Amino acid sequence: MGAANKVPGVSGGVVAFVAGFYEEFIYSLQRVNGTAFKLLINGRFKSFFTYINGRFLSLLFLGMIISYFSVSKILDYLIVHYELYVWSVFFGMIIGSIYYISKDFDNWSTKVIIGLSFGVIIGLGISFLDPAKENDNLWFVFFCGMISVSGMTLPGFSGSFILILLGNYVLLLVDSVNALYDTLFEIIQGDFGFIDHVERMRMLKVLAVFTLGSVAGLVTFSHFLNFVLSRFKDITLAVLNGFIIGSLGVVWPWKETIYKLNEQNQVMLDSTGNMIIENYLRFIPEWSNETLVAVLFILSGIMVVLGLEWYGKKTSKDVS
Repeated sequence: MGAANKVPGVSGGVVAFVAGFYEEFIYSLQRVNGTAFKLLINGRFKSFFTYINGRFLSLLFLGMIISYFSVSKILDYLIVHYELYVWSVFFGMIIGSIYYISKDFDNWSTKVIIGLSFGVIIGLGISFLDPAKENDNLWFVFFCGMISVSGMTLPGFSGSFILILLGNYVLLLVDSVNALYDTLFEIIQGDFGFIDHVERMRMLKVLAVFTLGSVAGLVTFSHFLNFVLSRFKDITLAVLNGFIIGSLGVVWPWKETIYKLNEQNQVMLDSTGNMIIENYLRFIPEWSNETLVAVLFILSGIMVVLGLEWYGKKTSKDVS
């Protein structure tokens, strides 16, 4: 989930859905409530840990943190050097996710179909929006944290892609994370000079506010989703599936980025130094060996999801 959440167009919630622990994840998060805080304040730490399903949440978030600083670093490298094949795998995984969510769905009422169509329209609409400019205002950063965490709780709703649209992907998921990594490395070496480093402290402050916003959004969204899943499960799943279908346009492997050029045919930059992107041109590729390999990677992505489904069923049988 940690690696998936960092990749634009891919939702960590899809991983939770396919792996079979999505509902437990939402249930555990919504247990972070007033009762939990009372237990914590009164020093009943064991009861607090049990009440919020602490073993599950702690292992999950530990895995996400580890992947964020390891697997996601590998993904960064692969996207730069093997972009077509990486997006092909993600495209296949999303197709597999659509199959996984819809295969046992048999209540195709009018409301459910409308919900599915609504999800598809919203997903497609978001994928074609133009990115905003970078903004490091702390209130806006807090808002970005609340919105971006939706990728964990809403399958098909990519939090990292939302950050791109808000203009703060590089600031919050690259620059600030790198600042934290460098700071931790220096502390281990006994170097505390970063305290006098104005830019470093600004990045750490931005990351801290972003984290607070993410926690607030995570708890808020989980309570909301638990409410709608318990009362409107079929319609909610249809909307989520629509989000996933709509997100296919974002991860279409064969896409060409079009940059705005000046009179000298040079790429134009905005006030923050970022390249100005006019839109994405999506097209059907010509058949070649590279295309064949990409198709094989799409199939491998589908197989990964089916493998997770098989593993989830096998684990459930072993437990029972």
